[in-house]
Amino acid sequence: MSEEASQTTSLYERVLGRVAESGGGPGLPPVRPSASVILWRSRSGGGVQVFWIRRAESLPFMGGWYAFPGGGLSRQDASVEVKGAPQGLGELPDAAGFPETLRGEEPGPDLVPGIAACAIRELFEETGILLSSPAVGSEDLPRLAEARHETLEKNGPGFAEVLARFGVSSDASRLVWAGRWTTPPFTPVRFDNRFFLLEWPAEEPVQPTVLPGECADGEWIDPAAALEVCRGGALAAPPILHALEVLAQDGPDRGLGRLRDPSETNLGPFRRIELRPGILLFPVATHTLPPASTTNTWLLGHGEAALVDPGSPIEAENERLERALAVARERLGRRVTAIWLTHHHPDHIGGVERLRRTLGVPVLAHAQTAARLAERGLKVDGEIVDGQRIVLAGAPTAPSMSILAIHTPGHARGHLCFLVEGEGTALVGDLVAGIGTIVVDPPEGDMDDYLGSLARLAALRPGVLLPGHGPAILHGEQKLREYIDHRLWREGKVLEAWNQGRRQPSEMLPEVYGDVPQQAWPLAERQILAHLERLRRAGRLDPAGPR
Repeated sequence: MSEEASQTTSLYERVLGRVAESGGGPGLPPVRPSASVILWRSRSGGGVQVFWIRRAESLPFMGGWYAFPGGGLSRQDASVEVKGAPQGLGELPDAAGFPETLRGEEPGPDLVPGIAACAIRELFEETGILLSSPAVGSEDLPRLAEARHETLEKNGPGFAEVLARFGVSSDASRLVWAGRWTTPPFTPVRFDNRFFLLEWPAEEPVQPTVLPGECADGEWIDPAAALEVCRGGALAAPPILHALEVLAQDGPDRGLGRLRDPSETNLGPFRRIELRPGILLFPVATHTLPPASTTNTWLLGHGEAALVDPGSPIEAENERLERALAVARERLGRRVTAIWLTHHHPDHIGGVERLRRTLGVPVLAHAQTAARLAERGLKVDGEIVDGQRIVLAGAPTAPSMSILAIHTPGHARGHLCFLVEGEGTALVGDLVAGIGTIVVDPPEGDMDDYLGSLARLAALRPGVLLPGHGPAILHGEQKLREYIDHRLWREGKVLEAWNQGRRQPSEMLPEVYGDVPQQAWPLAERQILAHLERLRRAGRLDPAGPR
C-alpha cells in the first residue's frame, strides 16, 4: 500500500486514537430527575393487575418500549403546590439501593423539589387520573377530560393552571414510595427515576385511558403476562422488568421492600440488564466515537456463554467486568467459554488480552479481523466463518442457544453479526448504532458491502437489534431498511453534486452533509468518498462534467 493510501485508510481509527489520547470521550450523559407511577388493582380471583403503556414508535428514545406512566421533571413542577407526601419515605435512608460500585448512580435525596408534582402531572397527562385535594367532583369530570386534552396541545395550559381552574391542589398522600433507578450510562438520555405505587380499584370513577401522542396504547395486565409479552419480543427497561417480576411473585405489599431496594438485580458492580432472555449487557467505558462513551459488551447464553466485544482498555472497567462475570456464573450459572469479536476496531477489543488471560478462554473472530489484529500483535485463537452455527449448551433448567454467525462487511472487512436463532434477536456490532452513526471509511469500509450487509441481515427479519453502542432497537428489519434508504438518499445528493460539477468530496460537504455539525465533516467526507467509489464501480459517474 502506498504512503498516500496508508494516510487515508484509517481516519476513523485515528479519530478513536485522538479520543483515547484526550483521556476519553464526552463522559457520561447527564441525568434528568423523573418519576413514574405503577398503577395496580386487585383481581377478584386473587392476584393483581398493573396498568402499563407502550411508548409511541415515533419517539427517538425508547420508541415502542413498554413503561409505566411517567416522565421527566419540568421547570414548572417545583412551583406546583402538593399536599401530603408519598408514603414510606422515612423507612429507608436517602440513596437506598445506590451502592457506590454502580458507576453513574450518584447518591442524592430521594425527593428533589417538584418530583411528587411531576409524578402527579405525568399520571394525569398520560392516563387522565388526577390525584387532587379535594377530589374533582363527578359533575366536573367531563371538563377535566377536556382540560387534559388541552394540556397535551402545544400551547395548552400548564398543569398549575388546570389545578387552579378546578380549585384543587395536587395530593401525593396516596402515592407509595417504591424505589429509585438511574438509567445506565449507555443511552443518549438518562433519568434518575423515582417509582411510586398507586392502588387504583376498578370502582374509581376515572379509569386510566391513553390519548395518542407520546403513548401508543395502554392496558391493565397481569404482571406475569406482561413479562411473557417482553420475553416474546417486546422491550421494557430493567426497572420495569424488575417491578413486574416482584409484583408477579409477591404482590405490592409483600414485595414493597424488594421494590424499594433493587440491589438484588445487581451483578456485582453492574445492574442486571437482560432485555432478551439469555443475553446480558455490560456497558463498559471506552474511547469510542462521541456521542457514545461506552461499548456494549454482551454475554450470550444460559449455561455455556460467549463474551462478545470486551472493548474497554481501562483496567478499572475490566476489573468491574470480571467481578460481574463471576457473579453471573455463581448466581445464574453462566460461564464464559469463549470471547467473540464483531470486528477489530479498538473500542471493541480493548479488554481482550486481559479477559483472555483472566478467564482462560480462546478468542474467536472472522479471519479478516484476525489478520488486522495480528498486525497489532493481538492473537486470535480460532476463526468464525460466515454461516457458522454455534450452539451454546444450556444448564439443567435453562435452554441451549443456537447462534448463526453472519459476515457483514462494510464498516470493517471482517465484521460479524450474531443472530440468536428461533428468537429473532441479532447482535449487530457496528452495523447499526443505537446512539451516534456508523462510519464507512474506505478502503477498510466499503459502501457496496455495507448496503449489502444491511440487506442481507434484513432478509433474515430480526425483531430486535442489539448494537455495539446505545440501547436496543425494536423492529429490526424495518430499522435496517431505513438505514438502506437513508444511505441511498445521501448517495442521491452525492450524485447530484457530481452532476453539478463538484468533483472533490470536500466540495460536496455543504450540500450533502449540511444537516450535520461541521466538526463531523472530516468523517462525513469519508462517507462521500465511499459513495463515489460505489457510484464509479456502477458506471454512474459521468466523466464529461455537468449536464
